[in-house]
Amino acid sequence: MEYLEFEQPIKELMDQYQTCSMVGEESGVDVKLACSQIEDKINKKKKEIYGNLTPWQTVQLSRHPDRPYTLDFINGIADKGTFLELHGDRSYADDQAMVGGLAKIDGKNVMFIGTQKGRTTKERQIRRFGMPNPEGYRKALRLMQLAEKFKIPLITFLDTPGAYPGLEAEERGQGEAIAKNIYEMVKLKTPIFTYVIGEGASGGALGIGVGNKVYMLQYTWYSVIAPESCSSILWRNWDHKEDAANALKLTPTDMLKNKIIDGIIEEPLGGAQYDPEVAYQNVKQSILHNIKAFSKFTERELIEQRQEKFIAMGEFKG
Repeated sequence: MEYLEFEQPIKELMDQYQTCSMVGEESGVDVKLACSQIEDKINKKKKEIYGNLTPWQTVQLSRHPDRPYTLDFINGIADKGTFLELHGDRSYADDQAMVGGLAKIDGKNVMFIGTQKGRTTKERQIRRFGMPNPEGYRKALRLMQLAEKFKIPLITFLDTPGAYPGLEAEERGQGEAIAKNIYEMVKLKTPIFTYVIGEGASGGALGIGVGNKVYMLQYTWYSVIAPESCSSILWRNWDHKEDAANALKLTPTDMLKNKIIDGIIEEPLGGAQYDPEVAYQNVKQSILHNIKAFSKFTERELIEQRQEKFIAMGEFKG
């Protein structure tokens, strides 16, 4: 397990716990009480740190290198052996920063789509740290239309610092591809459930994020811009990224308060990396609940509910 800067007190206690356990094993001395006391300190410190996170620390936690990514969630939620990944936009290329395919959850057919980051250096380069090119959004749109054709629910996972900003992406119509996805998702005739599982930044996230229901995991963020980018625009450097994070109101609590999302999915204390299976099951239960609830909607009602949800954003009554 890797630890972020503000998690160092937990790391120190974890090291003490491992040393305690090792001493007990090597010497044959009963150290259960000592180890138990250290374990209590670990839990207490976790509650203290993770119960008082700043917005910037939440952003850092959403980027934790051990945090599960989209394919981890898909394989953890789908019935074993049922996920069939689909490739290509049938026009230019297969963008590996965008993944998706058919699967079953408790025997129910679904279509998964999500942005995928990489773990190794080589994989991060191939997947561009989860930043899709235009062909990635066109692949996603192709899969959305397949889901609509076969009348199966669409599940999208957001975990991206934004769409890829390279020259080649702009040459191939990055803005148009994202805009087309938003336009088509608004009128898609199948239920869409969206989950922010890490970073949810800018149009890169919104290009697959127009859902009937939108949820955020507990230690994630969702905003029009990343704090570092916001700081560089307003202050011409990254020094004010923490101030930007505070001002952007990007945490799940802020998003729920402002009615941008529909709910917060609980994670294990400290993040999904501590116990991924718990996070998978919590998301799975939410998906199954929504599939059942929206199965009663007609196609027209699905579209109207989705449109009304997004049109209502930004409306304030004096």
